[in-house]
Amino acid sequence: MSRDPLIALRPWESPEVTSWGRLPMNAVDRRAGALPLDGEWRFQLLPTPGSPVTGAWSSQHVPGAWTVQGTDDLPQYTNVTMPWGEFPPAAPAANPTGVYEREVDIPAEWAGRRIVLRVGAAESVLLVHVNGRPAGISKDSHLAAEFDLSDVVRPGERATVRLTVVKWSDASHLEDQDHWWHGGITRPVLLYATDPLHLADVTVRARPDGGLRVDCRVRHAFGRLPEGWYVTGELAGRLLAQDAEFDRLNAQDERVSDFLGEARLTAVVREVRPWTAETPELYDLTVRLHRADGSVADTAHPRVGFRDVEIRGRDLLVNGARVYIRGVNRHDFHPLTGRTVSYEDMRADLVTLKRFGFNAIRTAHYPNDPALLDLADELGFYVVDEANIESHDHAHEIADDPRYTAAFVDRVSRMVLRDKNHPSVIVWSLGNESDYGANHDAAAGWVRRHDPTRPLQYEGAAKLGWADPTVASDIACPMYAPLEDCVAHALSGEQTKPLIQCEYSHAMGNSNGTLAEHWAAIESTPGLQGGFIWEFWDHGILQRVNDGRPAGRGGAGLYDNGVTAPGHRWAYGGDFGETVHDGAFVADGVVFPDRTPKPVMYEHREIAAPVRLAYDGGDLRVSNHQHFRGLEWLAAAWELSLADGGTLTAPAGLPDVRAGESAVVPMPFALPKDGGEAWLTLRVTTADDEAWAPRGTEVCVPQVRLRTAAPVASAPLTTGSPVEVDEDGLLVHPLLTAAPVLSLWRAPTDNDELGGMAARRRAWGLDALEREVVAVRRAGAGITVVAEYPTLAGAVRHEQVFTRVEGGVRVEETAELPAGLDDVARVGSVFETVAGLDVLEWYGQGPWESYPDRSGGAPVGHHSLPVDELFTPYLRPQESGGRHGVRRFTLSAPDATGFAVELDAPRQVSVTRYRAADLAAATHHDELVPRPGCVVHLDAAHRGLGTASCGPDTSPGHLVPTGTHRWTWTLRVL
Repeated sequence: MSRDPLIALRPWESPEVTSWGRLPMNAVDRRAGALPLDGEWRFQLLPTPGSPVTGAWSSQHVPGAWTVQGTDDLPQYTNVTMPWGEFPPAAPAANPTGVYEREVDIPAEWAGRRIVLRVGAAESVLLVHVNGRPAGISKDSHLAAEFDLSDVVRPGERATVRLTVVKWSDASHLEDQDHWWHGGITRPVLLYATDPLHLADVTVRARPDGGLRVDCRVRHAFGRLPEGWYVTGELAGRLLAQDAEFDRLNAQDERVSDFLGEARLTAVVREVRPWTAETPELYDLTVRLHRADGSVADTAHPRVGFRDVEIRGRDLLVNGARVYIRGVNRHDFHPLTGRTVSYEDMRADLVTLKRFGFNAIRTAHYPNDPALLDLADELGFYVVDEANIESHDHAHEIADDPRYTAAFVDRVSRMVLRDKNHPSVIVWSLGNESDYGANHDAAAGWVRRHDPTRPLQYEGAAKLGWADPTVASDIACPMYAPLEDCVAHALSGEQTKPLIQCEYSHAMGNSNGTLAEHWAAIESTPGLQGGFIWEFWDHGILQRVNDGRPAGRGGAGLYDNGVTAPGHRWAYGGDFGETVHDGAFVADGVVFPDRTPKPVMYEHREIAAPVRLAYDGGDLRVSNHQHFRGLEWLAAAWELSLADGGTLTAPAGLPDVRAGESAVVPMPFALPKDGGEAWLTLRVTTADDEAWAPRGTEVCVPQVRLRTAAPVASAPLTTGSPVEVDEDGLLVHPLLTAAPVLSLWRAPTDNDELGGMAARRRAWGLDALEREVVAVRRAGAGITVVAEYPTLAGAVRHEQVFTRVEGGVRVEETAELPAGLDDVARVGSVFETVAGLDVLEWYGQGPWESYPDRSGGAPVGHHSLPVDELFTPYLRPQESGGRHGVRRFTLSAPDATGFAVELDAPRQVSVTRYRAADLAAATHHDELVPRPGCVVHLDAAHRGLGTASCGPDTSPGHLVPTGTHRWTWTLRVL
C-alpha cells in the first residue's frame, strides 16, 4: 500500500470518506487580499488515479473543465442514467484523473501567519499535495475546500502545489444531475493568510424591525486561545449616512474555552430599511477581532439585509408579506467553459432575469458559485439554496444507505454554513430527485438545529403528501404537477403548507405553453404561491463542426443571438461521440446558450408585470402588482393601436398607488368613431437607472382592448378574367412558387416528440400527405376545387373556392377532419413565394413569436420585421416563428412590390425560409439551407405548445378539434 495517506484512503471508492485535512466551512469571506492562483497550470490527464505521473506536461487554464479544453475526455450529457454501469458506491476502473501543478511564491510578509489554500470547486474528488506532502482530500464538486498549509510552506520561498482531481467516485452517485458531466477545477483557486488568532465563523441575523445579532466564533491556528481577546462591530452602510440613528453594537455573552471562543454582538437599527427582492437594501457590517492590547487580529465584512422569513399557515411570508415566487432554476453554465462562470457572466444572468420579471432562483441542483449569492443580495432575488445531492439513477438505494449518511449531512451542512448570511437565501433545499430516506432526515435535523430562521424544502419528501406534517419539507414543492391538481389541493381544505412548485414549466425548445393559465390560477387561488420554471439556460456547448470538439475558451465571438458562426454549432447530448446520452434534453432553458432571450421571456415579463391595466367599458384602471414598492421608480407612455388608423402615442403619468392597490386614470385618447378595432397599451420603463437596468429600459407593456373589430367586409367581385388553376386544381399566381394546399403537420416541437404526439401524427401519415383531386368546378369568376387527403385515421376532405376580387383572389377553405384525427398540430393552408419578398408587416400580436397558449407577451399592434428574423433558432430545429392573432399582413421586396393578405379572423401565421420537412429532417441548424422564397402558413387552428417534454401538456381548449374547420383569406398584389 502507498505511504501517501491520500492514496491509501482511495477516497474515490469510500463513501465514508468525505474529507481529510479539509478545514470546516464558514461564512467569512477571505477573497480580499488573497493571492489568486488562477491561470495556466501544468497538466496531465491520466487514465486512472493510480497511473504514474510522467514528464509529459501540457497546460490547462484554471478555473475550467478539462473536458472543454482540448483533452480527449469530452463532455457527456445524461439526465437520469449514470454514464457507467457500476452500482453505488463503486466507480469505474477507467477513471480520468487530472493532475494540476504549479509553483507559488509565498509572500515573505506572511511569516508567522496562518496560510490557507482554497480550491473553489473540483469534480469530483480533490487530493492536495504541497511540496510533495499530502495536505488533504475533499469531495463535493460544487463547494470550496480549504486546507491549512502553515506547516508545509515557508513564507518567502517557492512552493509546488499539486492538485489531483479524480473524475469518478462514490460521490458521483450523489451528483447525478440533469447536466453535462465534466472533470476539472471549475471555480477559482486562491491562497490567503490570516493572523493565527482569527474569526473562524460569523453568523448574522438581522430582522426587519432593526434587530441585529452577530455571533462570532474565534480560534487560534497554533494552539490555545490567548487571554484578553475581544470582538467589536460597526454598522456603517450608506443608508445610515443619511442621519439615521443606530445603537452601537454591544458585545454580550463572551464565552471562552481553551480552543474556541464565542462572542455575540447585538444592536437595534432605528428606521431600518428592510431587504426584499424589490428593495434590496444592504448595510455594510464590519466585525473586528482584537488582541488584548486592542490591535486588530482579524476582520470580517458581511453585507447585511434586514428581513425575516416565516411560514404562517399555508403562506410563505417575507417581512410579513405573502410574496409570489416568480422563479427559475439555474445551473452554473457557460457555452465555452462548461461549469466555470465569471462574475460578469453571473451578473449578466441575473440582470437578464430581473429585466424579464423573475424574482427568485433555485440553485439547481447544487450551491451555485458564491458570487451569485452576492449578486442576488445586491440585485434582489429570493433564493432556494439547494444542496449538491441528486442520486437520480440509484435514488432508492442511496436514500437509506448508512454509508452515505455522512455525505448527505456534510453537503447540506456545508452549504448552510457558507451561505447563511445572505438575505437572498430564504429557503434551504436538501437536494433533488434522490427519493426520500433516513439520510435526508439526518441532514434536515442538522439544518433545523443550526438555522431555525429559514424553512426547508425537498420535493422528494413533499411528494409523499403535500400536506403531510411529518416529512422533511416545510413547503409543498411538487415537480410538474398538473395545474388542476394544484388548484384542487388549494381548495380541498386539507392544505397545510405553501404550494410552490420547484419545477413547473419545461422550457425545452418551442415550449412553455399555458404559462399564463398557470399564473391566472396562482393569482386567483389562495394557497398557490408560484414556482420555478425549468430552467434558465439552453446548455448548448459551442462545438467545432469540422472535428466535433468543444470550441473552448477561444470560441468567444463565434455566436450571436442564438446563432453560431459558420463551422460551429450548439452541441447537445450525443454530439461528442457518447453512446450513453439524453440528446437535446439538456437544451431546455428560457435563454439560448449565448443568453439571448427566447420568446417565452416576453410572455413571462407580462405575466409578472408590476403594472397592470384593466378596462370594463367605462373605467380605465392601473394597478400596482408589486408586494412592497410603489410606482415612483417607473415611467410610462400610452399607445393606441387602431386596426385601420396606425398608432397614436401620448405621455402617461402613473398614479401614486402603494403595492397591491389600484386607481382609475383618465382615458388618454378619444376613440375615432369609425368603429374599428382599438387596443390601448401602456409602455412602462425605468424612470431612472436601476442596478439591473439603465433609465428607459422597458419593464412591461400591459394592454387592454377598448373596442372589438368591426365585421370584415367582403372584397367586391370582379368581372375580369377568372382565377387560373392548373390541371391538378392548384392556384396559379405569379408571386407563388407553390400553390396553397392543406397543412395538418408541423415540424415536431420537443414537446410533440417527447410527449408522443409526433409519433401518432407520423403513424397517421400527416407528415407526408398525398393530395387527391376529387372535383374541379368552374362557375363564373370562381373555381371550386375539392380534394381528399387519405390518412390511416380516415380521409380529410378539403375544399377551396377561388374567386377573383378587386386586385387579387379570395380563397374560401373548408377542411373536414374525421374523428380519428383527434390531435393534429394544425389545420390550415401552406404556400411558397418567389424570392425577394424579405419584409413582413402585420397587424396582430407581436413582434415576438407567439402561439395560442403562449401569446400574452405579444401585444396587438402594427409590426414589421425582416423575414429572416421571424424564425426562432431553437437548438434542435422545429416548428417556430409563428405569430398569433394576425389580422392581415404584407410580404414585400425593397421596391415595395409583393402581396398583401387579409384574414377573415385573427389567425396563426408563420413566414419562414423553411418547410416543415426541412426542419423535421435536421438535427442542428448547420444542416439547414434557407429557401430563397418564403414558406407561408395560414392556420385556421393551431395546437398549443404545452410542456409535455417534461410536464403537463397544453390545456384541452388549445387542442385542435375534429370536425369542420373554415377559414377565408384574400391575396392582393401590392
